[in-house]
Amino acid sequence: MLDRLAHAIKRHCPGLWSQTAVPKLSLVALDELVDPIEVTYEPMICFIADGAKRTAVGERSWITPRGEMALFTLDLPVTAAFEKVPYRAAVMRIDSEVLAAVQLELAESRPQPPAAVAAAVTAPMPPELVDAVTRWVQLLDSPEDIGPLASRIETEILYRLLRSPLGSVLRHWSLADSTAGRIRTTARWIRDHYTEPLGIDEISKVARMSPATLHRHFKAATGMSPLRFQKHLRLQEARRLLFTRNVTAAQVAQKVGYVSATQFNREYRRAYGLPPGQDAAQLRTRLAEAREVPLLHDGSGAKP
Repeated sequence: MLDRLAHAIKRHCPGLWSQTAVPKLSLVALDELVDPIEVTYEPMICFIADGAKRTAVGERSWITPRGEMALFTLDLPVTAAFEKVPYRAAVMRIDSEVLAAVQLELAESRPQPPAAVAAAVTAPMPPELVDAVTRWVQLLDSPEDIGPLASRIETEILYRLLRSPLGSVLRHWSLADSTAGRIRTTARWIRDHYTEPLGIDEISKVARMSPATLHRHFKAATGMSPLRFQKHLRLQEARRLLFTRNVTAAQVAQKVGYVSATQFNREYRRAYGLPPGQDAAQLRTRLAEAREVPLLHDGSGAKP
């Protein structure tokens, strides 16, 4: 079953990453190893049909191999490194409204135990879920079927996910006033305001938690404090700008919210091992050697 899914992904993914005509579905196909990719994930589920990928978030890293799925519940800056190729994955962006509707239809009578706040969780894919994801991707073979069937298969996939080991995390994530829901809202708010001078008291008001409670839950979910999360977003965007535009380090520092260019240079070098200009030059060289395989992404959509 995994081979069927992997072949369907390859047929419809001409490059490393491809958005598709099926709403909320993206595909990833890679045949040669590339340098680690920095990217901001949005809430989504990644179904691995072949290969393996290492994901690093804050102080944590883990490998998701063939036959497993990874759920990301927050807007999250990560580093993705492909450990084994060929790599094939189908990626589903989570629609909270559709998920809530599926939960209402389940109408479960037993109370569900609260799930731990987690930004990322992995689990094996049961066969019936692999089958549903495969049929979802195979809609690309018959575009006329996408309109009538895509949303129905999406609902089936969410139903099977709620019945899977990821179900408790998904249920907790979808509740707006749960701890997970507040952390999700806070992470999105920080991403939307990362260039501004934020303080922990201001962020705590958004989360509707005390600073100590926010710090504990946010770090448990992301591996980072809220302010380190903001800094990570700033440096990730700075690296993208240096790589893709003809700008100076001082200009980039100001654009991403740094008041001090010296502080920016120091933190950039600590994060990436080289001063900004040298790092950007090295990235361009690697890109040329990799025959135009993209190394960076601007965070406007998830590219695992």
